[in-house]
Amino acid sequence: MLKKHIENDDVIRLISHNDADGISAAGVIANAIKEEGGQFHTTIVPRLKSDIVRDLAKEKYDLFIFSDMGSACIKQINQSIKSDVIIADHHQPSDVEANDNVVHINPHLFGIDGSKDLSGAGSSYLVVRDMDKKHLAYLALVGAFGDMQCPNGFSGVNQMILSDGKESGNLEIHEDLKIVSKANEPLYKSLAYTLNPALPGVTGNLEGAIGFLEERGISYGIKFDELSDEERDVLKDELIKLNPEIFGDIYAVPKLDPVLRNLEEYSTLLDSCGKNKKFGLGISLTLGEKDKALDAALNLQNNYRSELMKGMEWITREGSVPMDYIQYIYSDDKVLKSVMGTIASVGMSAKILPEDKPILALARLHNDIKISGRTTRPMVERGVDLGKALSDASASFGGQGGGHDIAAGAMIPFTAKDNFLNLVNDIVESQLNNN
Repeated sequence: MLKKHIENDDVIRLISHNDADGISAAGVIANAIKEEGGQFHTTIVPRLKSDIVRDLAKEKYDLFIFSDMGSACIKQINQSIKSDVIIADHHQPSDVEANDNVVHINPHLFGIDGSKDLSGAGSSYLVVRDMDKKHLAYLALVGAFGDMQCPNGFSGVNQMILSDGKESGNLEIHEDLKIVSKANEPLYKSLAYTLNPALPGVTGNLEGAIGFLEERGISYGIKFDELSDEERDVLKDELIKLNPEIFGDIYAVPKLDPVLRNLEEYSTLLDSCGKNKKFGLGISLTLGEKDKALDAALNLQNNYRSELMKGMEWITREGSVPMDYIQYIYSDDKVLKSVMGTIASVGMSAKILPEDKPILALARLHNDIKISGRTTRPMVERGVDLGKALSDASASFGGQGGGHDIAAGAMIPFTAKDNFLNLVNDIVESQLNNN
């Protein structure tokens, strides 16, 4: 369908999500269209609401593509958009069947877990794969990293995409320490900024990182590349003691700028663009722009990391509020709002917060509250499904929510905060007891 509209010289309307996966998904489609000599118009949004679908329906385009979103809005899309539509998503879909003009790509429709086996960027890659686009596989994996789908290697359809990337000659895999910004940050910052895998006592803690290095006789102010071979061996051994997962496979594209070669670091840079609402900058990076665009993105990342450090200090000091079956953190602080979901997730993996209860991170936005929910794979195996819990609970208060079993989000009126928390607590209790 996409190739037909490109050949007809139609301008393709592309709508995607505002996180690293969504920006990567848009980048996959945009690159494919660009390489085929086509044109596109892109909009990045935080969530797909009914009024957005209605507004899009008024636009005169022959093809709309929703990437990393759309599966929960099939009913609205069926009712509003009469042009051709492609939905390339991986979130839990609604139970409404798509109209004949809608091509719906979603792993859940085929019994595949969209929370770990295929990302939104991966679904978008499947749209263009047969247009001789295997060289774009690496960008699909950037999206998978953005959705934390590579805890110990790729699985499911992601594994096939990885094979495509290696076959294309773009992607290489080697073993190394998974610490970030090795080339452009002092060592103590590289350690403190490393979120996945988390390093207890070091991740999110600049003073903790300095102390860790000083105790082992390693200079904290130099960069990783400046360490002697002996110092690198000591660092490797000591970090593995903190978290064995810190050493493992690195997925890299050597032809890219050094800052972007590591696909996981590429995803964090796109995430910084998304968090700062510089969506055009993120799309530009996926389309190969360098120099000023890359410098601007790195500045955003530095600002975001500073906010993240403040958030980690706050969560270390304040902890979470426990309930019977969930825990939550809440803030209306301007700095913390943009990092609440991240510090909740990292707080658990860095063992600052308990891992035996799902966590909701709540940030007040005027008269509403934005909720980011996270849990662990063992909790999912026990029956927790945050996507369903937040969808059902938010709908009870006129809000909107959904996502994956392990990570989900919602938006509700501020006045519903306490009742919402109690309802989610009850839903999670029911999920655990009925498993």
